[in-house]
Amino acid sequence: MNPNDPVTAALAAYRAAVYAKDVDAFCALYDPDIHAFDMWGQWQHQGLAAWRQMAEGWFDAVGNERVIVEITEVHAEQASDLAFGHACLRFSAQAADGSTLRSMSNRLTLMMRRRAGSWKIVHQHTSAPVDHASGKPLTQR
Repeated sequence: MNPNDPVTAALAAYRAAVYAKDVDAFCALYDPDIHAFDMWGQWQHQGLAAWRQMAEGWFDAVGNERVIVEITEVHAEQASDLAFGHACLRFSAQAADGSTLRSMSNRLTLMMRRRAGSWKIVHQHTSAPVDHASGKPLTQR
């Protein structure tokens, strides 16, 4: 990962915000007009208010646990005021004693735009392959 490109920087900040359960830091990564296709509960989230509501619910739901985000297979490209990338993310719930309680992986694609010198995520899409027999997502690699 190249820490100087906006995609890699956003992913690092995402990891830190999720670990800290810091809704403000999480939302600071996103454009006010964010359009996100997430894997949980809703088909899409449009606008930062909706995305903030999702983050608040997620962080509240994990209670005293921490979420460790491991990011691999990052690919990022930049052209002028647009950047895009994709990566594989593994989310692990960690108990207070440091033990892993559960984990899941998914794929992430994001598009960023630079406005007034600041990079923000304008579109995010998470996915997982689907098992043809069961119709269920495969969240373990």
